Amino acid sequence: MKEKRIIFIWLAAAVCLCSCDVLERKHQAGVAVELNGHYLYQSTLDSLTLGLNSTDSADVATRFIRQWAEDMLVYDGAQSRRNDAIEKMVNDYRNSLYIQAYEQWLISKRMPKEVNDSILQALYDQLSDRLKLKESIVKGILVVVPNEAPGMDDLRDWLRIANGEQVPVRHEKHKNRTRRNILLKKEPKEEEKSEEEVRSDALDNIEKYAYQNASGYELFTDEWKTTTELQALMPFERNEIDQMLRKDSHIELADSTNTYLLQVTDKYIVGELMPLDYARPQLEEYILTTRQVEFLRNERGRMYDEAIQQGKIVFYEN
Repeated sequence: MKEKRIIFIWLAAAVCLCSCDVLERKHQAGVAVELNGHYLYQSTLDSLTLGLNSTDSADVATRFIRQWAEDMLVYDGAQSRRNDAIEKMVNDYRNSLYIQAYEQWLISKRMPKEVNDSILQALYDQLSDRLKLKESIVKGILVVVPNEAPGMDDLRDWLRIANGEQVPVRHEKHKNRTRRNILLKKEPKEEEKSEEEVRSDALDNIEKYAYQNASGYELFTDEWKTTTELQALMPFERNEIDQMLRKDSHIELADSTNTYLLQVTDKYIVGELMPLDYARPQLEEYILTTRQVEFLRNERGRMYDEAIQQGKIVFYEN
């Protein structure tokens, strides 16, 4: 009897030590909570409570653990009522995810992304009736200055010169010289600077002026801005900006504080066919989407043909 008791005690101790060993391994693996074979790891809780004080951290962790435990209990309950219909949906969804991921990998690695200019131009011509502007777009220079800022006339002249315009001289003593000559401090008989150099000098003058006097400065001669984007820079109604765009390439508006000088270097009015460089992003997206459909169709066909040739697909007669 005594021997049996000793054996029982030894077995109980062994079971206890084994359980402690399992708990220790789970602790070392970072398990924070266990429920029916599901594990919530401490690293997950740590990521949720990063930067919180101890009170908030405990509150967040407690609420998350409860939500996790409830989800696992509901999941286990659902597992006990598994049926073929649910399994089919799960398998179909898993297969769909794998297929989608693999197709995206094929597209990223094998499908050409370059769009030929001739293809782009052909599509632009083909879809011209669908590429009408819903709002006006402009390229240009915007300078915002206080109403009493000095040298406003010079600024207006530099803006027009930057747009390639000839500006008349304001002073009688220079009546036989252009404003461009004066700004560049060149005598009429001296060799003229190139058009590009003249515009560059005017832009330098505008930038220096803006740095000293302006409360706002935007140079966007290489990018299109919509009237909505302009409205964020010039607090006026879109219709007012549109009307002025139709009339002139030099727009000047003022409120009680500032004067807004907009020199338009290029423009397309609402309703007109958008320029190719503005339409390019959506045309490229259309081309690549169409190419992607064709590419995946071809890839699927290629894989099917290879599987047939390699005997991977076996047909059985009924």
